[in-house]
Amino acid sequence: MTISETARPEASAARVRPPRADGRSNGQWKIDGTAPLNGNEEWKQADGGLAVRERIETTYAAGGFASIDPTDLHGRFRWWGLYTQRKPGIDGGKTASLEPEELEDEYFMLRVRIDGGQLTTEQLRVIAGISTEFGRGTADLTDRQNIQLHWIRVEDVPEIWRRLEAVGLGTTEACGDVPRVVLGSPVAGIAADELIDPTPQIEEITSRFIGDESLANLPRKFKSAITGHPSQDVVHEINDVAFVALEHPELGIGYDLWVGGGLSTAPRLAERLGVFVAPERVADVWHGVAQIFRDYGFRRLRNKARLKFLLAEWGVERFREVLETEYLDAPLPDGPAAPTATTVGDHVGVHRQRDGRFYLGVTPVVGRVSGPTLAALADLLEAHGSTRLRTTPHQKLVILDVAEDRLDSLVAGLDVLGLQSRPSLFRRGAIACTGIEFCKLAIVETKQTATDAVALLEARLAELEPQLPHPISLHVNGCPNSCARIQTADIGLKGQLLPDGDGGQTPGFQVHLGGGLASRDRDEAGLGRTVRGLKVTADGLADYVERLVRRFAEERDAEADETFAEWAHRADEAVLR
Repeated sequence: MTISETARPEASAARVRPPRADGRSNGQWKIDGTAPLNGNEEWKQADGGLAVRERIETTYAAGGFASIDPTDLHGRFRWWGLYTQRKPGIDGGKTASLEPEELEDEYFMLRVRIDGGQLTTEQLRVIAGISTEFGRGTADLTDRQNIQLHWIRVEDVPEIWRRLEAVGLGTTEACGDVPRVVLGSPVAGIAADELIDPTPQIEEITSRFIGDESLANLPRKFKSAITGHPSQDVVHEINDVAFVALEHPELGIGYDLWVGGGLSTAPRLAERLGVFVAPERVADVWHGVAQIFRDYGFRRLRNKARLKFLLAEWGVERFREVLETEYLDAPLPDGPAAPTATTVGDHVGVHRQRDGRFYLGVTPVVGRVSGPTLAALADLLEAHGSTRLRTTPHQKLVILDVAEDRLDSLVAGLDVLGLQSRPSLFRRGAIACTGIEFCKLAIVETKQTATDAVALLEARLAELEPQLPHPISLHVNGCPNSCARIQTADIGLKGQLLPDGDGGQTPGFQVHLGGGLASRDRDEAGLGRTVRGLKVTADGLADYVERLVRRFAEERDAEADETFAEWAHRADEAVLR
């Protein structure tokens, strides 16, 4: 099956511009035409990523790993949430020098797509069963509200899909150059202080557009977020498109529109378009932004193919003009910015719902759980009268619909499972990517490194916690790509190999300090500071963070309620080492 004509609009005479002075095209379909300019664009047009499902079900599952076409394996499989995982025993020094087929094992990471983070205990139990039966018990909560499993064989994928889809889950477009999972407020529809429940908007977007061939060949991935909660709990500043609830003084409750955010090796925070989006227009506006990305996004170089690069070239005024004149049936009204967040957006702890019951935000260490843990969690919730829970953009879980007289028993049971509703400030603020354990791009180990560091910090700094004004976010990433959002953490760590003093190398990190997204403690997002030459070994991570936090506690301006980020940006470099 070739890519549909609706997915590759030809450049019209009215929109074609004169050739660029350097003679080079950016591969923008509505300007340069749709002729593919690199290998990725060639295979995407030759046969769309969604088409590979039939081959997985009818050919590859029967023939096994050796039967998989290389282009399908390294490209189209992603459209169905499948990446080959890293072969055990290959050190980080080989990541850049080996070809993908030399790094990869004959097993897959499978990403279960969970739009809005909304799960039932029935769905959770199915994921737990798949993890236990097919994934060696692995399960990780991601900071995109998905759940990732490992050690998956292609032979088992059709049965896994059957089980997921029987309970309303799936892996469609969980990866690839497509609209990824739509982040949604974990307390949508239940929080007492919510402005609007965004669930209908999320459901309209996913039902209309996920799996739509016309959006199945974007320049690169397309990330979305929607929240109706005043905590602004969906990291909207680092998404390609985001809708943040607010109350317009004349038009009522709707959304503030943000576009063009993303991190990786060239971080850029999203910008407001200055418009007000009524709830009934959200899906069409989302579709318009996605189509702009499809039609005008840069395709010649993949490292320039995110929407943030187009926004940087165009600016918000032109972006809004194109959106309104080419992709919407009417202009959008001007709108004010959403107010500063008033509550904490990770939802950890016990909170009253609008119906009088309670929800609990709980914290596994850096998102690592397991199939048996998830099965036990489903049993525990049902025993306490709850059948609903949510994943979050912070590698946490939110348990819904708990009666007040069952809270203490549930909290105790969750603690046994390693899911704390009253975590230390360091456990609460820790995030880690997959790392070298499974990821072919990683250079260092992350999950265990972060877990060990958190345990040491909890023991060493317990007496200091009451003096700290907020959780200290510690984000650990195994490579430069920032899946763990290192540039927007109090302490962000980018994995790299460091000299060990004996002519060899040891795992370590470059340090970013003082980043953060808009929150109750911060009026607006900002990227972290790097100090020239500041690097720390993995073995020395806890020592470094302890030293840094103690200095912060000693030197912060308590009268001004100074945050870690504010201190880190004003402190002398010598103090930060």
